[in-house]
Amino acid sequence: MEHYLVALVTVPSTDVGTEVAHTLLDRKLAACVNIIPTMTSLYTWEGEVCADEEVLLIIKTTKSAFDELASAVKEIHPYDVPEIIAVPLTAGSKDYLDWIHQVVEA
Repeated sequence: MEHYLVALVTVPSTDVGTEVAHTLLDRKLAACVNIIPTMTSLYTWEGEVCADEEVLLIIKTTKSAFDELASAVKEIHPYDVPEIIAVPLTAGSKDYLDWIHQVVEA
């Protein structure tokens, strides 16, 4: 299971999220990207607490693709320090995991 990851990336708009998603899918760095619209993010930046509306990308990928995925996101992301984090999958349908592997590791 440690071979598979769910990566989380926040972006400022659905348009940016769609661009990131298409880039990752076109480069076969992700098998699927869910775009979750409009959430409020509270965070500290340069010593101040900020609140912004953002869009969340939930990205299904593999551990071996993560570094290249992160680089691809940074290429087109408008933030100085974009959120690009991942958590390992601890369980999943074999068919679904096989599909992720076929798409990303092909």
